[in-house]
Amino acid sequence: MSARTLKLGAVLIGVGGPGQHNTWLSPEIPGNASVDVRWYIARAQQAEAARFDHIFIVDSQFITADSPNHYLSRLEPLTLLSAVAVHTSHIGLVGTITTSYNEPFNVARRLASLDHISGGRAGWNVVTSGDAGTAGNYSRDEHYDYTTRYGRAHEHVRIAQGLWDSYETDAFPRDKDRGVFFDRSRQHPLNHTGEYFSVVGPLNLERSPQGQPVIFQAGDSEEGRDLGASIAEAIFTHAQTLEQAQAFRTEMRARAAARGRDPEQLLIIPGIFPIIADTDEEARAAEEATLGAKSFERALAELGRPFGWHDFSQYDLDAPFPEVGDAGALSFRTQAESIKKLARENSLTLRQVVEHQLRAMRSPFVGSPLTIANEIQRWFEGGGFDGINLMVTVPSEFARFTDEVLPILRERGIARTEYESTTLRGNLGLRVPENRHTAARLGSQAAGAAGAAGAAGEGSYGAPSPAGSPATSSADPARSSSDLVPVPASAPLS
Repeated sequence: MSARTLKLGAVLIGVGGPGQHNTWLSPEIPGNASVDVRWYIARAQQAEAARFDHIFIVDSQFITADSPNHYLSRLEPLTLLSAVAVHTSHIGLVGTITTSYNEPFNVARRLASLDHISGGRAGWNVVTSGDAGTAGNYSRDEHYDYTTRYGRAHEHVRIAQGLWDSYETDAFPRDKDRGVFFDRSRQHPLNHTGEYFSVVGPLNLERSPQGQPVIFQAGDSEEGRDLGASIAEAIFTHAQTLEQAQAFRTEMRARAAARGRDPEQLLIIPGIFPIIADTDEEARAAEEATLGAKSFERALAELGRPFGWHDFSQYDLDAPFPEVGDAGALSFRTQAESIKKLARENSLTLRQVVEHQLRAMRSPFVGSPLTIANEIQRWFEGGGFDGINLMVTVPSEFARFTDEVLPILRERGIARTEYESTTLRGNLGLRVPENRHTAARLGSQAAGAAGAAGAAGEGSYGAPSPAGSPATSSADPARSSSDLVPVPASAPLS
């Protein structure tokens, strides 16, 4: 891509996520939207018509009766995205999968399958499961601690990437005239033995159209930021102010550079929930009405989620925020610690903390289409983000963005007018990862050719080698697997 343009994602959350207690009452939203594949297909097609880069499916695997409506009953991400894939042609398909309660081989295979089904549009949002209760659904008495969770995540992703390199691009000539279906020298086992996983490989699926699915990551803890800087190509985050967004993007790009990565290949794409009306005043009134409609009781219950679904209803609302010990240590620890710090430093009661959390859900993007476009441009050009993930529920509200805000951004050259690629990686401006075995083989060939050329120059008193001799032959010395330069088992984990 010649010019930097705004990346666009649509987070499809059906009947409403955290704080959206009454969203499902909209006449535009079917009561079963979160499990109706037709709703997702329609929203994906709506986003594709607006030239969005991707749709984004969030997920978790533990719920309580107090979980947000969308969380209570929703489709498994990759099953859903495979269905959406055959009804779309360009838009990326990003699904959330936890590394804490999945095996790398299965995840690599499922994502590579989605990449093939979609023609190169798959993305993986890597999470480690913040809901500690998930452990009980996977035969564990207790959730992994942070060190283990993020250690597993790093190793898990590196294994998946190694498995995606199991086959080189030309592994399957499928030459019927010669009767050659498969070139066994282009298949490579992984033979990984690490701290958390042992995986032999190879993956039983050829290299996908975009080389490897795009790696997204979500996690704001210190461990999460380290993981994102190491493995992510795009990071899903949140920010309430441009200054917060600038600081996060600057920090993450610096962390990536410190790990030897090109910081330009790490995109920061926060989630936003714009509120659009004909005028700024009407938009602010709509926001107030939305905030006022949110149930205090539900907000009190949802406050418990980062604390491992701690029950805050047992406390006096007007007493100081309660001491909850290490609740949240194995859940959303960073968020829980932030809430406790806020209450402690400002001497807040439990009621005030809940009210603060409700106010904290205010969108920085509220106003007329022109105001929204101006603010997005300010954040984008100010280095706050590389793109945005819009929370999508009510179709007409999404249409106000695509039909009224996007044209302004396109006119200013900030948003593109057409897709530039048929793959997610291509549209995001991300490089296709080089297959490690192809790189090793070509490096070996180059080194061999250089050595042979040097020997030819010294041999026979400087006479050139005869045509067709090993020094000049066009034959591929690496066609036999025994001639390949071996890649250490630990290479995918470096």
